[in-house]
Amino acid sequence: MKHFFYIFSICLLFASCDFLKKPDTQDAVARVNESFLYKEDIKDVVPEGTPKEDSTLMVNAYINRWASRLLLMDGAMLNLPEEKQAEFSKLVEQYKNDLYTKAYLEGLVKKNIDSVVPRETAELFYENNKESFKLNDDLIQFRYISLPLNPVNLDTIKTRFQRFQPKDKSYLDSISVQFRSYSLNDSLWLKVSRVAEKIPIINNTNKNELLKKSNFLQLKDSLNLYLMLVNDVRLQNDYAPLDYVNSSITKIVINKRKLELIKQLENDITNDAIKQNKFQTFN
Repeated sequence: MKHFFYIFSICLLFASCDFLKKPDTQDAVARVNESFLYKEDIKDVVPEGTPKEDSTLMVNAYINRWASRLLLMDGAMLNLPEEKQAEFSKLVEQYKNDLYTKAYLEGLVKKNIDSVVPRETAELFYENNKESFKLNDDLIQFRYISLPLNPVNLDTIKTRFQRFQPKDKSYLDSISVQFRSYSLNDSLWLKVSRVAEKIPIINNTNKNELLKKSNFLQLKDSLNLYLMLVNDVRLQNDYAPLDYVNSSITKIVINKRKLELIKQLENDITNDAIKQNKFQTFN
């Protein structure tokens, strides 16, 4: 029996020595109380190719931030009331749970969500919520060309620009190197305020001319000649065109599907747990 206690005491002594053994400091670059920062921890701090002087500054700054955070944490643990620490611990645990469950649900949603919104679905949503799509800005569909003053082929350009059949568009595209700037896609809806920002010739005097459907404008300043043709117009407080708000509708519909799918997944997970006797409630 004495022999057994002797052997037990020796084992306990070795275990105690191993427990009290200091951390390996061979690769340590800094210490705050019992916490160590190692070379491995700072290997990605400095981007490749950084000059040596800058590298040293970046590493020192990182080490100082690391130390400051730990010292502040140590101070907090010593000085904050136990009730406050317990409150923070609950918040940290709740935040951890939220992060994990959110990531898990997002993965399930991404795997199962139908992200295609057919045109008919968008049209139905648009009609049912039309009052939500009133415009705060004037919109236009238009095309324009900015040219140097007095181009030699102006008549041809004007004719083709106004007629704008497929062959005319191809022609204008082919000579676009002559233009100072241009936009021939007149199917896009644009805010008039943004158009005025991009085209310097447009001002408060002539801006209303852009709000006339099918209107052709020819303006010039000291440097350039501008040709503009308005395809369509929607005025402030009109209903926005479906094409203009379609991307927003798509996001709204998909987000609604996500919320419904999350609710369904949560119900399915709970019901499965009940069936497998992993979850039960007690009166």
